[in-house]
Amino acid sequence: MATQARHDKLRKEMRPPPIELDEAPDPVKLLETAEDAPGLPEMNIFPMDWRTETPKLMQIYDSARDPGWSPNKLPWDTLKPEELTADQRYAISYWFALLAVFDASGPAVFSRAVIHTYETHEEDPIRKAFFSVARDEMNHEEVCGRAINIVTPGGPVNHEIETPLGELARNNVQWLFHNGARYWNAYKNSLHKYPVPMLFTSFLFGEVASSTLFHGMYQETKIPVLKEAFRRIGQDEARHLGICLTVLQKVLPDMSADDKEMVTKQIRAGFIFLSGVLFEPPEEFWELPSTFKPTHRLLEKKAREAGLGILSLEEREANWKKAVLQMKGFIEPHGIEFPALPEIGVDGKTTAFDPNNLIPVF
Repeated sequence: MATQARHDKLRKEMRPPPIELDEAPDPVKLLETAEDAPGLPEMNIFPMDWRTETPKLMQIYDSARDPGWSPNKLPWDTLKPEELTADQRYAISYWFALLAVFDASGPAVFSRAVIHTYETHEEDPIRKAFFSVARDEMNHEEVCGRAINIVTPGGPVNHEIETPLGELARNNVQWLFHNGARYWNAYKNSLHKYPVPMLFTSFLFGEVASSTLFHGMYQETKIPVLKEAFRRIGQDEARHLGICLTVLQKVLPDMSADDKEMVTKQIRAGFIFLSGVLFEPPEEFWELPSTFKPTHRLLEKKAREAGLGILSLEEREANWKKAVLQMKGFIEPHGIEFPALPEIGVDGKTTAFDPNNLIPVF
């Protein structure tokens, strides 16, 4: 206490005397001697401002403040691992690990995008829109983690395995994570190369695709908690789609020829990456062993038997094509060439794929 008293006394003695009102400095005279602040570097979050150029974006953000659901309140007791075979449990865990390559990376991907919008001084609603997406993706990540840990505690890699298919599932997951790590590195290295409208163009493709995925999964899934999770995630993705459409309706008409060409390339890149969950991984970008696809198909079959609504390969191809054509119809009127996607029978411009320059697409 004595030490505190001494410190208080010293602070009081060092405090400058109060300025009397008649001694207050004259603002005019101060202004005459004021110095300009140093210039600020590029790609810095300062200076701050809160301008709004797209009011509709702020309306969407306001509607997203309370997403209306929380993963911890879903009926997780309806996912009963004791009623599943070991291989069915491994299969469900595997599928959510596959989804996690895309959805569980979302919080990190879009958190970086939030920072990027501050550094490029985008309008306030765009910054808030990316923030709301990052928050939603955290919920989606939690769904993946909860499902995996219920059916395979410690999974999808560090859990006890009893069957050969379980070992194959773990091997597939390790390969998926290898490719996810490559995607993350490419994303980190490319983010600052592109203007924010380019991010939204790639983002739109991911939202169109994911809306297709979760709608199909919701319809087919028999396990109540997972059915409800897919319904809620689909609602989030629909809101994300609204964000993208609002931004792109504003920027696409004025996009430069170079940017339009880059959009074509990024759509091709997004298709290749997203096909890992929406169709089957193409050879471009995806580095996978010969055992991957046969194992993948066996696990899908087991997951369907357990009540997880994974569509057949033919149904996924049809859904993917429908989503792609929807995207094509949106961008082509703005003079953007759509890339050829021969994997699902969509004609367009033949476009090279550069795995070292990826933009977030999910």
